[in-house]
Amino acid sequence: QVQLVESGGGLVQPGGSLRLSCAASGSDFSINAMGWYRQAPGKQRELVATNRGVTTNYAASVKGRFTISSDNAKNTVYLQMNSLKPEDTAVYYCKAEVASNGYVYVYWGQGTQVTVSS
Repeated sequence: QVQLVESGGGLVQPGGSLRLSCAASGSDFSINAMGWYRQAPGKQRELVATNRGVTTNYAASVKGRFTISSDNAKNTVYLQMNSLKPEDTAVYYCKAEVASNGYVYVYWGQGTQVTVSS
């Protein structure tokens, strides 16, 4: 079993920045990929950014403003969000694909609220 703990959400003005963190903990696992998704009210959950090894992938709407990075030693993924817009308001979820005992599992964090408003 792997637990994902997210932090860093909050209220920020348009044009501001926030940094989200997601730490994975547990035993006997290795991380294949980690990423961030978001869900705004009334909308489906959507991909924001993912990190698989040296490969990163961004949604077109955040490219150039958001940066995903990882600290493999800490099993932690970060999302640096700059030039935030009101349309970035959503609950942000961390997702991890992990390998354990020959199987692959997918875990989600509990979500952290990001609100961009003046």
